Amino acid sequence: MPGSQASADFNARLTEVADAIEATLDRLLGEAGLPGEVSRPSRLREAMRYATLGGGKRLRPFLLVETAKLFGVAGEGPLRAGAALEMIHCYSLVHDDLPAMDDDDLRRGRPTAHIAFDEATAILAGDGLLTFAFDVMADTPTHPDPLVRATLAVGLARAAGLGGMAGGQALDLEAERATAPHEAEAIMRLQAMKTGALLLYGVEAGAIMGGATPAQREARDDVGHQHLRRDQQRAGPGELHPVVEGGSGIGVDRHRQARHRLAQAQRPVEVAERGEQQRRGLAGHAGHGEQH
Repeated sequence: MPGSQASADFNARLTEVADAIEATLDRLLGEAGLPGEVSRPSRLREAMRYATLGGGKRLRPFLLVETAKLFGVAGEGPLRAGAALEMIHCYSLVHDDLPAMDDDDLRRGRPTAHIAFDEATAILAGDGLLTFAFDVMADTPTHPDPLVRATLAVGLARAAGLGGMAGGQALDLEAERATAPHEAEAIMRLQAMKTGALLLYGVEAGAIMGGATPAQREARDDVGHQHLRRDQQRAGPGELHPVVEGGSGIGVDRHRQARHRLAQAQRPVEVAERGEQQRRGLAGHAGHGEQH
């Protein structure tokens, strides 16, 4: 069937890009240092590799690579940019798993970084991935035009920082301490920052690498925002914090998913606590008539 073939083609391409990103990360995090580096401490490098290699669908870099491809750009540049984006994502997972944050012992079926190594090394591994991401993004092999590289770096900082992923994580921590349910707008803002910002950046970055005009970039952002809003508005009970790379989607172990859902059930920002009427209102606003 046409639909089945399209799905198979998509999965094949997703795997192809994931493999290419894996190889790029493996090379970037190798033993050989870069000009200006004094040395690469082996234990820290091993922890950074542990946190990035061997798992995940690489959805964020996939969006970047495929968007760049739409504009005729392929090869090392988009793969480096995608690897930098994935480093940001992986650093966030290392820090999210720490005892001071989500306190998780398992990720993708194996011990989290602070369990496999130690808490201090995990923190440093996250720090190393965060800073190295900007090294890779801003270096000449990523794109010959310095203005493009600068634009990519600024966009990544904003997607990952105070007004993006890190800010969303802060809102999530505040939500855990809240004593009253959050309004739908606050929940959607949290999701747009914590999860959506890096996903949307992948599309934006690919367009930047391809020389898209501001109008073209804005159009792609609008599409991304529409899909994010639709998914948030269609969320049912237990789906307030969708695990983009977990559960039945992209392989976080069942134990971690179960713990995650149990924690969600105890949070005042749980979608179900807002009541059936408000959920139906959100679905109606999205233009979908399904029963949830």
